[in-house]
Amino acid sequence: MDISIHRPESLSGSLRGAWHRAADESPGYANPFLSPEFAAGIGRFRGGARVAVLSEGTEAVGFFPYERTSLGVGRAIGLGLSDCQALVHRPGVTWDAQELLRACGLSVFEFDHLVEEQKPFDRYVTGMFASPVVDLTAGEGGYAQWLRGAYPGLARTTLKKERRLGRDLGELRFVFDERDPAMLRTLMQWKSAQYRRTSRMDRFARPWIVNVVEHLFRVREEHLTGVLSVVYAGDRPVAAHFGPRSRTVFAAWFTAYDPELSYYSPGLIMHLRMAEAAGREGVRVMDLGRGEKEYKDWLKTRELRVGEGFVSRSHPVATAHRLWRRPVRGLRNTVLAHPRLREPADRLLKTVGALRTSGGTGSGRERSGRADPDRTGSDRAGPRAR
Repeated sequence: MDISIHRPESLSGSLRGAWHRAADESPGYANPFLSPEFAAGIGRFRGGARVAVLSEGTEAVGFFPYERTSLGVGRAIGLGLSDCQALVHRPGVTWDAQELLRACGLSVFEFDHLVEEQKPFDRYVTGMFASPVVDLTAGEGGYAQWLRGAYPGLARTTLKKERRLGRDLGELRFVFDERDPAMLRTLMQWKSAQYRRTSRMDRFARPWIVNVVEHLFRVREEHLTGVLSVVYAGDRPVAAHFGPRSRTVFAAWFTAYDPELSYYSPGLIMHLRMAEAAGREGVRVMDLGRGEKEYKDWLKTRELRVGEGFVSRSHPVATAHRLWRRPVRGLRNTVLAHPRLREPADRLLKTVGALRTSGGTGSGRERSGRADPDRTGSDRAGPRAR
């Protein structure tokens, strides 16, 4: 097995094509976060982004995207943003994890959403976690008919809130693929305000994340298309979501809404509208991502399993990194796994956020029911509370 190292945004057309073919041969690699387009988007704005290409003879058979620091600490590419991580390879291909790290110049490699069936990494997995998904079908008839068939328990309440929203603010309108960049900026502003209210790290205060999202918004490729979806009431935007899709998988990523309208559960309305529209577009799965949230329990049809852990070599840097990161991950996972700990922690963060925003333009508090994904602590699926 020969291993060569490349910048993801500089991969040749033939290597990108080989990556696409490897992904197409295994349904588990259909997620847009595993595409060369996502790796290239990260690589444009992250100097440490790399791809190791595994070759047998003259044929490229595996692709390992990662990020590397100057000290040789590695992490899954887009760690903290990506909800699906893997070495994408042709069926039957295997590799040696230690050899891979040496070729990449890494002492340790950290991951938190590793797909199953990455057997050379199995011994390095420290925990497995549920990642809920929604199996989509293209229903006949309109949205209301689809909703009653797919989610009979939610249909009555959701349709009632949608009608009330339409009466109060104007006719409800949903755009699955909104191309207005101004609406993307509105979404990021809403999301930043939500992060501050809930005392989470504001991802959109980081220019590289803003740049990545704006770049992916412009990508329109078969294996990754950036999709901005918006619910309007009259001319007023109510809720918005941005996430990548492939031909068959749509990743729920960044969702936010106008907090003045939280009474109507706009986050839940957004997810249901997206699911119905994505099914009509030919998408088979909507990936809600890792994390336990009430709205995911309502929407999911099954769960995938993703792994968290560290591949490491015998190296002082690797030892120091594990000693620093593992207790942090362990504490976070303990809190997230136990409602009696998770709910008080979430309330504390919201209280701190309310105190920080008091006296500002926002109220620092939100009304509404528990059905709203943004209302339950983390609208994003992963443990990093996107």
